[in-house]
Amino acid sequence: MGHILVEMMEQLTPLTEEEKRDIEQSFAVKTCKKGTYLIREGQLVQNAYYVIEGCIRVYQLQDGEEKTMAFHTENQSAVDFNSLSSQKPAKVNFVCAEDTTVAILNAEKEKALYKKHPRFESFCREGVEQMIGQNQEQIMELIALKPEQRYLKLQAERPGLINRVPQYQLASYLGIKPETLSRIRQRLASKVNH
Repeated sequence: MGHILVEMMEQLTPLTEEEKRDIEQSFAVKTCKKGTYLIREGQLVQNAYYVIEGCIRVYQLQDGEEKTMAFHTENQSAVDFNSLSSQKPAKVNFVCAEDTTVAILNAEKEKALYKKHPRFESFCREGVEQMIGQNQEQIMELIALKPEQRYLKLQAERPGLINRVPQYQLASYLGIKPETLSRIRQRLASKVNH
């Protein structure tokens, strides 16, 4: 199997052998065990991650309680833009929710790649802009929707996620208590059974 980022770029534009080699050398692929922290709150962030297989959970500690902010699964990027761009300490934690294989996008190596191959920068910038837009849309929808609607939306858009992560983390992500999530699931199950 080829390098995932080479394959993605080739869908956008033909690549020379040199370009392929430089992408492969710039972005290492690594498999991390469940529970591995990719980013810890307080550290300076140097890397972004592209999930090839697995799940990264993003959470923040608030009053000693973990508040889940996102789950990044296959073919999604996991990036702490705030820390990466400002070089201020991370305010969030990125932890592997299961054994996870990622392509590691190091900021310095990425800059060097753009300097050598300037045309890559516009492709990557478009991808980042698209991702930011999707994230903003998701946040707005989560704020506007009622808890049951949030759960139904998640079930429709990311059905596999519901059975991959613990219910208390899912509840935290949806902004509700675990017992509220249980009631929603029971109510929806009884509607299906009638």
